[in-house]
Amino acid sequence: MNSPTRGFVGRHTAAERDPRLPPGQYDARDDFPVLSAEVTPELAAADWSFRIDGLVDRPRTWTWEQARELPRERYDGPIHCVTSWSKLRTDFTGIGLDALLSAAGPSPAATHAVAYSHTGYTTNLALADLTDGRAWIAFDFEGAPLTPAHGGPARLLVPHLYFWKSVKWIAGLRLLDHDEPGFWEVNGYHHRGDPWAEERYSGD
Repeated sequence: MNSPTRGFVGRHTAAERDPRLPPGQYDARDDFPVLSAEVTPELAAADWSFRIDGLVDRPRTWTWEQARELPRERYDGPIHCVTSWSKLRTDFTGIGLDALLSAAGPSPAATHAVAYSHTGYTTNLALADLTDGRAWIAFDFEGAPLTPAHGGPARLLVPHLYFWKSVKWIAGLRLLDHDEPGFWEVNGYHHRGDPWAEERYSGD
């Protein structure tokens, strides 16, 4: 993923802008651009797993079969990429992260998490951005399994933040009592990434 150009305002004039679009975004409509910091892995569903550890009472790991047996939830809404495209209508299906975190039992001291992928990519998130129905482990997109290019067999989905926070090929969360920046954050991106506040870069 290349760094976006500061000041980019999208493809539509202010008069044409959809009020559902955050500042500096344009509606990609039927397009779903593929942007990755790494080469897409060949990760079979049978080899996928998800772990929560760090500041938790009960470190837990779920295999693909165990995760797929959990109650499903659907996210139907927008996603926003820091490179300025948005999709105002998406349909993801997966597992609510609240249920997984509850099984692991976060410590009262836990305030942040490092999300990491099966490829080694990392990003940092406040625990508050992962709870209360705001995050999922997604398996399906628009009724079909997620393709590897879009993070399949499973990706983290945190749609209220820029999409680099929604880690592809998610492997786990490590809960911490402090903020620990990940791949893009140490390279100048914002630690949180709220699209409505245009938190694209460190200092925004």
